[in-house]
Amino acid sequence: MATHSMTVNIRFCETDALGHVSNTSYFIYLEEARIRMFEELGYGSDIKDWRFIVASAKCDFVNQAFFGQRLKIETNVARIGNKSFQLVHRILEEKTGTLIALGESTIVYFNFQTQKSEPVPDDLRKKLERYLNPEPNEVTKKV
Repeated sequence: MATHSMTVNIRFCETDALGHVSNTSYFIYLEEARIRMFEELGYGSDIKDWRFIVASAKCDFVNQAFFGQRLKIETNVARIGNKSFQLVHRILEEKTGTLIALGESTIVYFNFQTQKSEPVPDDLRKKLERYLNPEPNEVTKKV
C-alpha cells in the first residue's frame, strides 16, 4: 500500500484570533492534498479535463497547529465504489509526528458536460488501488 504525502508551511494568514490554524484552513490543506494526489495519478488540474467533485468532506481537529509549523499530509484511499471513492487524510506536525487532524472526503467521478456521475474508469481504479487501505482506523493507529 502506497501513501500519498505532501507538506505545507503554515502561513500567518491561515491562523485566527486565537493564534492557531483556523478550522477553515484545514479544508484548504485537504484540497491541496487531493489535487496533488490526482496529479500524481495522471489527472492534472486542467479544468477542461477535470472529472472530480467533492460530495462530502469532514475534518476532526485533534491538536492545535500554529504559524511557522510545517505539516505533513498523508492520504490513502479507504473505499472505491462504482462512481465514487473515499479518501482519508492524516495531518501531522512534520517534526514531531504529532497528529493534528484527521480528514475524510468522498469524491465522485463526474461528467460536467452531462452533469451526471459516471463509473470510475478502470485505469483510475487501478491507480487508486495502489493507495487503498480499506481499514482507515488501522492507518491512523500508526500515528
